Amino acid sequence: MDKQSLILDLKERLVQTLNLQDLEPGTLEADTPLFADDGLGLDSVDALELVVMVERDYGITIDGKDEAKTIFASLDALADYIIARK
Repeated sequence: MDKQSLILDLKERLVQTLNLQDLEPGTLEADTPLFADDGLGLDSVDALELVVMVERDYGITIDGKDEAKTIFASLDALADYIIARK
C-alpha cells in the first residue's frame, strides 16, 4: 500500500474508530495535528483507541508515551511510522 492510500485508509479508520460523526474523512488534511488545540483536539482516551486500532488493523505495536506523541502528531506521521514498520 502506498502512502497516499494508507493516509486515505487512516482517515476512514480514524473517523470510525473515534466515532467522529461530525467529521468527513475527506476534509481531514494529512498534516493536521491530531492532539493540538489547533488541530482535531483529541484526548488521552482517543490516543488509547488509536493505539488499539493501529495494533489491530496494521499489526504494529506502539511502545511508550514519548514515542506515541511523535507517531500521532498527524496522519502523515502515523503513515510514515506504519510504512517503516511493515
